[in-house]
Amino acid sequence: MLHTVLRRRANGESVEQIRPDLWIATGKRKGQNPSLTSIYRALAEHAKRETPHLGRLSQVGNAAAPNKIKRHLRCDRTRRW
Repeated sequence: MLHTVLRRRANGESVEQIRPDLWIATGKRKGQNPSLTSIYRALAEHAKRETPHLGRLSQVGNAAAPNKIKRHLRCDRTRRW
């Protein structure tokens, strides 16, 4: 399924146009079309596998905001125990 989506998106088709031609091969929903959410999730996982360093950078950037750290340090310096 993923290979088909990647190939057809490279040719300029949208996921909405590709979806009716896809079908689920195994599992509880065998023979049905995948949801748009499932297709986009598979594309996101594929992108994360292809460029793992980008995922780590975005997590670090969100976790460590310099302004919050500076404010926290200023508050600790003014406290008197």
